[in-house]
Amino acid sequence: MLSPPILFSIPKIIVVNFNAHSSAQDMRAMNKSLSLDAVIFDCDGVLVDSEVLAIRGERGALEEFGLRYSPEDYVRKFVGLHDGAFFDALREDFREAFSADAPGDFEERILEGRGRERHALQVIEGAAAAMQTVKAQFGRIGVASSSRAHFLKSKLERTGLYEFAAPHVYSADLVAHGKPAPDIFLYTAERLGVDPARCLVLEDSENGVRAGLAAGMTVWGFLGGGHIFDGHAERLLGAGAEKSVSTFADFISALDARA
Repeated sequence: MLSPPILFSIPKIIVVNFNAHSSAQDMRAMNKSLSLDAVIFDCDGVLVDSEVLAIRGERGALEEFGLRYSPEDYVRKFVGLHDGAFFDALREDFREAFSADAPGDFEERILEGRGRERHALQVIEGAAAAMQTVKAQFGRIGVASSSRAHFLKSKLERTGLYEFAAPHVYSADLVAHGKPAPDIFLYTAERLGVDPARCLVLEDSENGVRAGLAAGMTVWGFLGGGHIFDGHAERLLGAGAEKSVSTFADFISALDARA
């Protein structure tokens, strides 16, 4: 059985949309000249190495339904999406493949697959130290994730990271539209009390990079997760990331260089 939805009372947020004359290059150039007031981390594949576990379990479950994806295609298409958009896309793929709707237990079995290796969850090396450094340097730090709220908090608590960002740990459950829409990043900036243009986002997915950029933030790509493949840095840069970093040591060095 799926857990009942968690309901939240949230303030109204403003969604920023780029017009036809806006570009990732223009936004990067504008934000690079601004000082930073806060850092917002994605969770999965950035703070905890959960994406590689979830992808393996989800792909295994999908193969039972006859849907097969290479790891690279799966990462490009689905990583960073909130579950609503994720399952909508999977159901559309099923309809295209089989000219029929997915069976009634489709979502439940994929979620079961996702959780098969949850016990193997690990912190990405250097994440705790990086969060402590950011908090000491900026005072304001947040987590903005596509994970469901109860899973997000559980992952961060189990790995000892929750305390570094609490209470500013936010799930896309809280907003109308998940990544690549900017809503969750705008919501996080509002809760932190900072101008979105003075926020730095660390993201591992193209969808996340696009979301941060659409929120008017500076975005750096992160390549330290176990799900990263050759060419991923170029894809994050192509989506609009200002730069990419391979480890948290690289991230702190780049942060110091930008100051």
